[in-house]
Amino acid sequence: MAEQPQPTSTAQPPPLPVAYTRPRRKTRVGEVLSDSRNKTIVVRTITRVPHPKFGKIVKQMRKFYAHDEENKAKAGDTVRIMETRPLSKLKRWRLVEVLQK
Repeated sequence: MAEQPQPTSTAQPPPLPVAYTRPRRKTRVGEVLSDSRNKTIVVRTITRVPHPKFGKIVKQMRKFYAHDEENKAKAGDTVRIMETRPLSKLKRWRLVEVLQK
């Protein structure tokens, strides 16, 4: 009789059901308007959407307060920010990377 190979203990655990996995976090790309606060930047994002009634493409501008731990981003930089847990009264985003100086 041929021996069956024994399962090793380094096997991966089964994946979690979809209901228990954390969803992907939203990311935005925008321009830094202000970096005067310590570890905080203000980022303006521009989204192009059609007008609900007329259909013309219009720009929607939105400001986000984002956490910049190392004070890397400066005013005028293009950055990528990611959603995170609430860090203060206004900050719910954090800096991922500086795309363009």
